[in-house]
Amino acid sequence: MKAVQIKQPGGPEQMVLVDVEVGEPGPGEIRIRHKAVGLNFIDVYHRTGMYPLPLPATIGMEASGIVEAVGEGVTHLKAGDRAAYASQPPGSYCEARVMPAKTVCKLPDSIDFDTGAAMMLKGLTAQYLLKKTQPQDRLKEGDFVLFHAAAGGVGLIACQWARAMGLQLIGTAGSAAKCALAKEYGASYVIDYSKEDFVARVKEITGGRGLKVVYDSVGKDTWDKSLECLMPFGLMASFGASSGPPAPFAPGALGAKGSLYVTRQTLFSHIATRESTQAMADDLFDVVGSGKVKIRIDQRYPLADVQQAHRDLEGRKTTGCTILTL
Repeated sequence: MKAVQIKQPGGPEQMVLVDVEVGEPGPGEIRIRHKAVGLNFIDVYHRTGMYPLPLPATIGMEASGIVEAVGEGVTHLKAGDRAAYASQPPGSYCEARVMPAKTVCKLPDSIDFDTGAAMMLKGLTAQYLLKKTQPQDRLKEGDFVLFHAAAGGVGLIACQWARAMGLQLIGTAGSAAKCALAKEYGASYVIDYSKEDFVARVKEITGGRGLKVVYDSVGKDTWDKSLECLMPFGLMASFGASSGPPAPFAPGALGAKGSLYVTRQTLFSHIATRESTQAMADDLFDVVGSGKVKIRIDQRYPLADVQQAHRDLEGRKTTGCTILTL
């Protein structure tokens, strides 16, 4: 089978298409033939070595396809099932693979393969952020939240899901067009941070009260100002670093800013068990199936064009979700 591998960390040119052998699944494993593969910023972290992997490595965390075979002990899937996943270990940039079964979920017939590949990692991320990553006083209907990169794959899902929960999501993006997209998909307010001071705008929107929570996948470029947006006992929820990791800071600064909380979340802590994975996936399938959340796929690239897909992703030329087609 064809797979995209890296032999050393670096730029998009390090990803090459190679032939690999795909064997039979062992205990607790499945073999899946992919129909579509999701593209995510964590793939860039793996490619560059920010999140190191044993080399050579096939990267990619998300895909959909048909289960071809199941190993001993796998009971929730069978050969012929439509399935989708966001899962460790990396390896989805390929035509077929053997992988652990515990985080692979049966895909409802009402959801097509492209949507399944585009929504699992990003949709499950939005789910654990809005439903599980909560400030001390919990989020209640009518509360304001700030969500950076609101026109991206996770952001557009979060805009819609927050609206369905009765939250007022303030979305930031780097252009007027991206702000308009976030607004179209449910953001109550939008801020173009290339032109506006988002701290001042947040204080204006909230009547000076600030926010219970900021959801930040940008990192270095937004970190300090995001802390300024929080009310006392507010929560800074970091879940990525597309602009680079934030600078080290003294914990005492959190006290001076109002006894703030800081957390660094990862999806893979939340989907560590079969039970938690399925519960989160069921929530995602329900909200997508109801039409309250629509999965927008704005870019499709053949697997062989993965280098260009990464260039566009890093160059902030993408909106919504991106998939690799097979």
